[in-house]
Amino acid sequence: MTLIKSISGIRGTIGGAPGDALTPLDIVKYTSAYAAWAVSKSGIKKIVVGRDARISGQMVNNLVIGTLQGMGIDVIDVGLSTTPTVEIAVPMEKAAGGIILTASHNPKQWNALKLLNADGEFINDADGQLVLEIAEKSDFKYAEVNDLGTVTVDDSYMQKHIDVILKLPLVDVDAIAKANFKIAIDCVNSTGGIFVPELLKALGVKTVHKLFCEPDGKFPHNPEPLPENLTELAKEVLAKKADLGIAVDPDVDRLCFVNEDGNMFGEEYTLVAVADYVLKNTKGNTVSNLSSTRALRDVTEAAGGEYHAAAVGEVNVVNKMKEVKAVIGGEGNGGVIYPELHYGRDALVGIALFLTHLAKFGKSISLLRHSYPAYFISKNKITLTPEMDIDGLLVKVKEKYKKQPHSTIDGLKIEFDKQWVHLRKSNTEPIIRIYSEGDSETVAANLANKIIADIKDILQMQ
Repeated sequence: MTLIKSISGIRGTIGGAPGDALTPLDIVKYTSAYAAWAVSKSGIKKIVVGRDARISGQMVNNLVIGTLQGMGIDVIDVGLSTTPTVEIAVPMEKAAGGIILTASHNPKQWNALKLLNADGEFINDADGQLVLEIAEKSDFKYAEVNDLGTVTVDDSYMQKHIDVILKLPLVDVDAIAKANFKIAIDCVNSTGGIFVPELLKALGVKTVHKLFCEPDGKFPHNPEPLPENLTELAKEVLAKKADLGIAVDPDVDRLCFVNEDGNMFGEEYTLVAVADYVLKNTKGNTVSNLSSTRALRDVTEAAGGEYHAAAVGEVNVVNKMKEVKAVIGGEGNGGVIYPELHYGRDALVGIALFLTHLAKFGKSISLLRHSYPAYFISKNKITLTPEMDIDGLLVKVKEKYKKQPHSTIDGLKIEFDKQWVHLRKSNTEPIIRIYSEGDSETVAANLANKIIADIKDILQMQ
């Protein structure tokens, strides 16, 4: 059993002993701490709660809402929802924050409390540490009987979310409707099965072939939208002669596409394509994390903008986007952040912008993909002993390649012309993750192997 306490939230497996998993006692403890922080920070006694469709969702929801009431906080319960929908609801409700009950792409035995501030954005490092300190000290008090919070069930936010997407200047409903797209979707039996069909209908898409759209939390495959998990969607695209396939993760903040020929568009290229469209219509800068494809930089510079890299993690990307006034940004895992709407990964706005782009492109999705620079990422890791000085190891690798352009804002990233390698130590286990990118799978793999060999040489010298 596992319980991971991080600044972005509390994540764990259901069942087991308190402190070792996401048990009812842990849910109450961390909800109480977050509520105490949110009220002290904002002076507002209102919090929005929403959840994905995973099996434990109702149980966790009951505990969270009851705890918030016990803290004297009024709850807006938006029910089965998406992470970006809750992010939008928080400022609309003028709430102190929001709690999203989702373990994102993790398997069904996992759940989590994702914590938002009053802007509907993930809380930052400092605030996350405060929440954890409050929890460990049990530094909170519950309300007297006359001061208990109320609960308002509000199922209007799916429509509100869709409405604000439709109002965006770069979303062209007429162009999408005229394209007469035939689309297959895989929503992994979570809330995307409710939200994605409604969005497509609002965008004028008449032919939608649904796969796994029953929001019962019984994930039919590993819920992370990676190529190896989207084989059924690829088959459906071919069988139905669809123009494309769309896949989202359980909380609908990651977005991937399948081409009309059954091949993957590539999760790294979701953001590249959406950014290309946005930059064609809005001058400005872009941001992605250090482990994302170089293709975004190429597209940005071709459009006259500046590309900036951020440390891995949505909070870090958002902070960098605000700093450089980026018009589009996100992460290479299929996460699109469009600040014109809100500062959070949002598969729904990604779908609307991508379909507008594809409609105006006027050719197949595979041809759109071929219009972008071709890069390939190789993902590797080295397992080390727990007592090993990983930071010291990275310093020695940096010294070896000190003449190459490099960044140390998050581990070590070294650039070799248009190739790069990014080394990051895991926060939870004694491993170094090694991501590399080149213009072919072989080049990317060879670069990773070269760095791995360097690390082994350094280790032998110690």
